[in-house]
Amino acid sequence: MWHLIEQAISAETGVPFKIEEKNSLSAGLSSGNLVDANDQPLNLSFKISDIKRSFFVKLNSKENLINFQAEAYSLKQLKQLTHIACPDVTTIGLSLDKSFLVLDYINFSKARPVLWYQLGQQLAQMHQETSHGQFGWQHDNFIGNTIQPNHWSSNWTTFFSQQRIAWQLQLLSEKSVILGNIEHIAKICHDVLLHHYVTPCLVHGDLWQGNTGFTFEQGMIFDPACYYGDREVDVAMTELFGQFPDDFYHGYQAEYPLDDGYERRKIVYNFYHILNHANIFGGIYIEQAKATLSRIISMTVH
Repeated sequence: MWHLIEQAISAETGVPFKIEEKNSLSAGLSSGNLVDANDQPLNLSFKISDIKRSFFVKLNSKENLINFQAEAYSLKQLKQLTHIACPDVTTIGLSLDKSFLVLDYINFSKARPVLWYQLGQQLAQMHQETSHGQFGWQHDNFIGNTIQPNHWSSNWTTFFSQQRIAWQLQLLSEKSVILGNIEHIAKICHDVLLHHYVTPCLVHGDLWQGNTGFTFEQGMIFDPACYYGDREVDVAMTELFGQFPDDFYHGYQAEYPLDDGYERRKIVYNFYHILNHANIFGGIYIEQAKATLSRIISMTVH
C-alpha cells in the first residue's frame, strides 16, 4: 500500500518520492482520533516524509473512497473560490484493501489573536460571495461519515428543514431512536427560519475548532462538508463545541455583521450537528438532541 502511495505522489508532483519517515498521528488534519458508534476509527492518519517533503495521509477502507473524493472536491472548491487557506490536495487513490487521501503536511503553531481576527474576516469575505443562485451542492457529500444530501433548491427553509433536519431524524428512526413525528419537527424548524432572507453562499459546513489550525502567518480550515447555504450555519457551529475566541467574532462582525434573529436561528442550525452526533455516537448526544428540540419548540409557542 505505501509503495502505491509513493507512486501516486511521485506521479502527481512529477518528483520522485520515497518514504524515509512515517509517523502515525492520533489527531491532525482529520478526524483520525474519532471513532464511530462501533468504535471504528473514522480515519487513520499518518505523516510521511522523504526528509525534503512531508505529506499528511488519511487511510480508510476501500468503501471510503467516495468520502475522500467528496472531501478533496470541497477542499479544491475552497482553494479556488476563497481567500481562506486550506491544505492542497496532492493525490487520492486505492490500494488492495484501503482508500487514501494525501494532503500537504502543515506544521501548526499556536494561534495568535490577530490571526483569529483575520480568520473571522476571511470567513466573512467568503460568505459575501453570493453569485451562486441555489442552495445545495454538485453532489451529496458527508458530514463526518454520514451522507449529507445536497439536492438543489431555491428555497432555503425547505432545503434545511428537509435535507438537514428531516434527513437526520429519519436516520435516527432507522436506529429506533424516535424524537417525535419527523415532518412535524421539520415544520417547526422550517417556521423558525421562515422570515429570514438568505442568499446562497459557499459554507464550510463543519466549522468547529478541530477543523481549524494556524501557521505563524495565517489561519487555515480543513475537513470541509461544503455546500451553498446560509452563512449563519458556519458561524453557529463555531459556537457549538467550544466557542472560538472573541477575536474571531470581532473580525467577522467588522466585515459582515450578522442579521437580527441569529441567536434563535443558530439553535436550529446546530440542532443538525447534534442530530448527526446522535446518529454517529448515540448516548449523551441523543439526550442533547431531545433537550435542543425542547428549546426549539419553546421558541415557537406564543
